[in-house]
Amino acid sequence: MPLPTPPASDNPAVRAHRPRIGLLGIMQPLYDDMIPGITEHQAAYAGRVAERLSDVAEWTVAPPVRGREDAERALRSFEAEGLDGVLVVMLTYGPSLRVTRALSGLRLPVALANIQPDPAVSAAWDMDDMTYNQGIHGAQDTANAMVRAGVDFDVITGEWQSPDFAERVDRWARAAHTVSALRRLRVGVFGYPMNGMGDARVDESALLRKLGPEVHVIAPGALHRTMADLPEQAVRDLLSWEDGAFDVDTRLSEEEREDHVRMQLGIERLLEESECGAYSTHFDAIGEDGRFARLPMAAASTLMAQGYGFAGEGDVLAASVVYAGHRLAGDGHFTEMYAMDFPSDSILMSHMGEGNWRMAREDEPVRLIKRPLGIGGLDDPPTLVFRYRPGPATLASLVSLGGERFRLVVAEGEVLDSPELPALEMPYGQFRPASGVRGCMDAWLRAGGTHHMVMNSGHIAQDWRVLCELAGIEYVPV
Repeated sequence: MPLPTPPASDNPAVRAHRPRIGLLGIMQPLYDDMIPGITEHQAAYAGRVAERLSDVAEWTVAPPVRGREDAERALRSFEAEGLDGVLVVMLTYGPSLRVTRALSGLRLPVALANIQPDPAVSAAWDMDDMTYNQGIHGAQDTANAMVRAGVDFDVITGEWQSPDFAERVDRWARAAHTVSALRRLRVGVFGYPMNGMGDARVDESALLRKLGPEVHVIAPGALHRTMADLPEQAVRDLLSWEDGAFDVDTRLSEEEREDHVRMQLGIERLLEESECGAYSTHFDAIGEDGRFARLPMAAASTLMAQGYGFAGEGDVLAASVVYAGHRLAGDGHFTEMYAMDFPSDSILMSHMGEGNWRMAREDEPVRLIKRPLGIGGLDDPPTLVFRYRPGPATLASLVSLGGERFRLVVAEGEVLDSPELPALEMPYGQFRPASGVRGCMDAWLRAGGTHHMVMNSGHIAQDWRVLCELAGIEYVPV
């Protein structure tokens, strides 16, 4: 059975769109007299590169850069248009000092495409062909300048018409899109972070300076007022959508379901009003407030399915990396490691009741259940329950090392088609790391991997690696 389509969100921070990339082609006027029309000839080549990569991203191709003013004008335009990154292509050799200042101050992620028009050297080449295809030493000059300037960038060498080249540009473009999205991200925190939970603690100013997410605290009282002011039709519409999307427990009362739906709509409205693309709630902050009947468990699951980053217990780091998982690979899922299962060499993954149901098995319905929960000291929270879809998967944990030092710990593996656990009334699955439970956990713990993380379908460690290169943070595969 196909998974439901989540309700569309009006929040620009979570609406998905393709990467938007600028192509900066570099050359110089030196060859104009030798080869009349070379600028137009190589500009057409840049256009063909963008056309070849049209399935990867939306492209804005700048006129050929032939001097410092051209470079600064083009890059200012890319930034003003809000593009996600810049792919630098050498159209001929171009001296690096003409672009060094512009690239050094660039706020967008950069990749250097080390390519040339013709894939092979031919005996039929004349000096014109030699000039058209001599970008390699311009790439060396430009890369040297960026290394010396401390610019974080990716390098992609290959035949520009090959599938391998398109795949590598796709990986970089998605990473650039994610880095740019993180730099614009606001993370809403309802209440306060869980007391005593050290691996979620972060210097918020350092996080903002290095990666971009800004923490925005939202008072629980604002949620309570917003829930009361919602239009009745919005509540009815969401209840009706749930009836068609999930297997709804008949034990759930109308009051329980309406209260849960009001919490979900209230959270979403506050996130939209504050321009937050991710959020975190903490059960104590909700429970101690005194005005709420239950915790917003099912709300977190559907909001994740809509594209919001989420983490429990006020964890800004995990909420940010779940948001990044959405942008990088689609359907980021918040989870944690619950217990090791040595006979199957796997780890039971779950959390208190929140999980992105877009990760659910397609041969079982997603169930909305009445579920007792003592944590928080409130009434039973409606909870969405499902088992993870078997297949390749990747975990990633964002680690704060103090100051502006951050690390991403990444583990590839697979979700097993494991037996049901009938008493577990939370989203769950068993993840077998490619390095085995012992090897993975030894390395995870040595690296300081946190206990909250994002899971994505597929083996995407290399995608995370490129993101780390562009963001200037450490990448640790385990």
